[in-house]
Amino acid sequence: MAMVRFYCGAGFSDSLHTQTGRDQCCGRKFYGTMESWQCCQHDVTQSPFYVKEVLTLNQVISTLQSRCSLRRYKDMALSNEHKEIILKSMMRAPSAGNMMLYSVIAIERQETKDILSRTCDNQPFIAKAPWVLVFAADIQRWFDYYQLCDVPQYCADHNLTYHQNPNLGDLFIAASDTLIAAQNAAIAAESLGIGSCYIGDIMENYETHRELLGLPDYAFPLAMLCLGYYPDDQKLEPPLLRPRFDQQCIVFNEKYHRLDASELQAMFAEREKIVQPGNNPFQAKNFGQLMYARKTGAPFFQEMHRSLQAAMQRWLGNKLSSLE
Repeated sequence: MAMVRFYCGAGFSDSLHTQTGRDQCCGRKFYGTMESWQCCQHDVTQSPFYVKEVLTLNQVISTLQSRCSLRRYKDMALSNEHKEIILKSMMRAPSAGNMMLYSVIAIERQETKDILSRTCDNQPFIAKAPWVLVFAADIQRWFDYYQLCDVPQYCADHNLTYHQNPNLGDLFIAASDTLIAAQNAAIAAESLGIGSCYIGDIMENYETHRELLGLPDYAFPLAMLCLGYYPDDQKLEPPLLRPRFDQQCIVFNEKYHRLDASELQAMFAEREKIVQPGNNPFQAKNFGQLMYARKTGAPFFQEMHRSLQAAMQRWLGNKLSSLE
């Protein structure tokens, strides 16, 4: 199967800086049709982020390598058949000990989507997604089952320690199960012509989301997936993909390799080209400053940190203080 893919750095650059950039010229074009690129006044072939390659692939690899986040959806509900295929594919995801340490909350109610669009960093497109899946790392079900099976007494009879609360290991293995299942759902959906977009902001505002979704103490919303059919005007266009870092910067043989200054400069060289010092809302002089201001040091990241601490207080109980 031959496929051409390309990406214009102009759209990435303009939508990178601000939330409103997504609704401005180039930011919107990232999700639009080829005709709509014309008003960007950028020659995509001259962009440092222009990617063009012909791939001969099987269907699975083609789907994996051509998927991109979709934030604009056809105004049509997903068919029950397609939803069932996505969920069944999700549940075939690898799972530690086949414990399936996750729960999924499927959302179609408009009122709930409207709330999530506000609580997840004010992203209006969430409210327009026909189907939303919230993936929660969930150990509650197993601890309830342990109680049902009288595991505390069994541990006492057999000189085993019974943990009243899940520990950090439970959280990490549940998180692993959860994200693997979410990606299975995303790829299954893509193969059906259903686009998706991950929302990590579901980890913010823990108390609000806990009440909204009826989550127990030992279930934490780790990821959210917005899903919908591709708009008709986007079906015939090649996928617009953000380029990734060079593989040698990410994959190491046998042992981890910490990149030195020259290697980091080479790794980020292309991304540095999109920064316009003195002409961005963060007054950043380079890409590192820009990304710290936009992500790591941003207010929504601080809220995520606070939210996670609140969730872990419930999850780990008194054990949390020993980790700080």
